Amino acid sequence: MDAKIYHNPQCGTSRNTLALIRNAGIEPTVIEYLKTPPGHEELAKMIADAGLTVREAIREKGTPYAELGLDDASLSDDQLLDAMLATPILINRPFVVTSLGTRLVRPSELVLDILPDTHKGPFFKEDGEQVLDENGRRIA
Repeated sequence: MDAKIYHNPQCGTSRNTLALIRNAGIEPTVIEYLKTPPGHEELAKMIADAGLTVREAIREKGTPYAELGLDDASLSDDQLLDAMLATPILINRPFVVTSLGTRLVRPSELVLDILPDTHKGPFFKEDGEQVLDENGRRIA
């Protein structure tokens, strides 16, 4: 299966998501979006395919969101997308694209919704939380 992750190696959620993809036996295309952001159309498509609005895909915490006035309700989706591409830290992460769907993966275990059931053994997130049992099945 092909998979693509828009990844920030400094983000624990992004690292856990990447590890879950690899635990499924998939080596994804890893795009460090802070260095190589997607194009305007690609970002808009990912957001729509994930079932989100552009506003829902903007990261506020730890970004210049407020300083840039992005809380202004009169801004269009195109204006928001332009701001996200000009300042990629505003793109919430991680986005994952597979043939089974596109998700903004927060929390990291949401990636399981768009991966095949090919996990081997248990999986623990960096903080020790168990996500998959010894048979590679999702823990509810």
